[in-house]
Amino acid sequence: MKILLADDHALFRAGLASLLRAWGLQVVGEAGDGREAIAKARQLRPDVVFMDIKMPTANGLEATRAIKAEFPDLKVVILTVSDDEQDLFEAIKSGAEGYLLKNLREEEFAELVGRLSRGEPTMSPALARKLLREFARLKTAERPSTADADLTDREREVLELVAGGATNREIAARLFISENTVNFHMKNILSKLHLRNRAEVVAWALHHGFTPRSGE
Repeated sequence: MKILLADDHALFRAGLASLLRAWGLQVVGEAGDGREAIAKARQLRPDVVFMDIKMPTANGLEATRAIKAEFPDLKVVILTVSDDEQDLFEAIKSGAEGYLLKNLREEEFAELVGRLSRGEPTMSPALARKLLREFARLKTAERPSTADADLTDREREVLELVAGGATNREIAARLFISENTVNFHMKNILSKLHLRNRAEVVAWALHHGFTPRSGE
C-alpha cells in the first residue's frame, strides 16, 4: 500500500512516516499543504492519503474534494486534532473514507490502518457513533421504494448490516458467505446507488429507512 502524508507539521510527518515504514508500509511522499497534496497525488498516484484538515493554501477538505474528483478510487483518510462534528460530516461528504484523531494510541492506529488495507471502515468508535446519530436523524419516517436501484435481496441484507456498522468480516460470518462475496456485493451496491465509499452507503441506508440489524 503506497501512502502519501499531507500535514503542515514536518516533525509529525516524519514521525508518522517512520511508524508506517516500521509496519512495512510504503510512504511514497509528503506534502505540507493542500495544494501540494493535490500535486503529489497526481504525481505519485498513492493508494492512500493521510490528510490533515488545518493546512495553508488549501485545507484538507478542499484537497480531499479535488483529489477524489480526479481519482475516485484513491482513499483519503483524515488525520486531525479536530473532533468537531461539522469537520467530520464535511470530510465524509467530501469523499473521505475515514476520519482519525491524532490522539489515538499506537495500537489503535495500527488496527485502523489494518482495516483500511482490507477495505473496512476507518474511524474510531466514538466518531462512528456521532456519524450514525447524524445519519439516523436524517432518516425518513417511511422507507421509500428502492426498486429503481434494482437491489437484490442479498444486497439489501448487506445494506442492513453495513448500516449497523458491521465490517466485511462480520457480514461474511453473519450471512455465511466469503469476504470476497461481501466485497462483490459492496461493489454492486456502490455502482447501483451511485455512491463513492462505505460512509456514503451507511448514510444512504439510514436515510432510506434500512434499520441496522442487531446482533443475534
